[in-house]
Amino acid sequence: MRTVTITANDAGQRLDRFMAKFFPAMPQSLIYKSIRKKCVRANGKHIKESYQLRDGDVLSFYIRDEFFSTPEPEQAFRSVTPKLDIVYEDENLMLVNKPAGLVVHEDESKTHNTLIAQIQSYLYRKGEYVPEQENTFAPALCNRIDRNTEGIVLAAKNAQTLRILNQKIKDREIHKYYLCLAFGKFSKPAGEERAYLRKDESKKQVSISDTPRAGYKTIVTRYRVLGYRAGISLVEIDLVTGRTHQIRAHMAHIGHPLVGDGKYGKNAENKRAGRTRQALCAYRLAFDFTTDGGILSYLNGREIQVPQVSFAEAFWNQKT
Repeated sequence: MRTVTITANDAGQRLDRFMAKFFPAMPQSLIYKSIRKKCVRANGKHIKESYQLRDGDVLSFYIRDEFFSTPEPEQAFRSVTPKLDIVYEDENLMLVNKPAGLVVHEDESKTHNTLIAQIQSYLYRKGEYVPEQENTFAPALCNRIDRNTEGIVLAAKNAQTLRILNQKIKDREIHKYYLCLAFGKFSKPAGEERAYLRKDESKKQVSISDTPRAGYKTIVTRYRVLGYRAGISLVEIDLVTGRTHQIRAHMAHIGHPLVGDGKYGKNAENKRAGRTRQALCAYRLAFDFTTDGGILSYLNGREIQVPQVSFAEAFWNQKT
């Protein structure tokens, strides 16, 4: 028998979900069997898989020792030096301006120098993240953007913040705005485009349809043209839905591919424009809570944005 004391970052989640993270080598069926056979207790009492963990609970596990031999914790953050452009930070969260070219999580390239590794390293060095004191939690990202897209990414410092932000994003109580350069002159100064998107995992690409089709999900993209010069438009995007590559693919679908986008745009036009990465930046977040924000209620009504977007500045400063 072994015991584990629940911390604040473990509290609030179901027992079965905690066990799935704490015992990664244990099959799900065995987790539920252990609970059903009363091999798991909280404060000396038998509990069910739906039991909500509380800060300070002492869990007793009557489980074979082999399942306590968990893999070494992720050490990537220890080997990277954080170089973060922090737009906003408080005791619960960080908003970081990710540069183009940096991946948010480890991908097929297996690079350890990711945005989340840099954030964890930064908090570790500040003493705000102590892995040895955590059972399952590590600082985590609440949203992600493509490697070659720049802009704001939300990171949660504790589990309660992570749960709140994930729910607010799901309920569309956090609005995400993007700036982009798109080829061509739009026929209307503002509009809302609706279509359907399908993701092809094998090609890491998406396709767009104007009509509903099997396997396609609805996308809604609002835009507002801020300026037009020399065949290029500066556009603000209000992302109503947040599908993979939505802005890039949707803009290309309506005839306005992003400048520098090699996947959905035209290489000849990108070469003439002198950009090798898509001119796309997640530049502004607006917190618009219509339901209780819990410990994050102080954010309601706030807007936070990147101070300067280089390609937008270059657009306004170019000679026509």
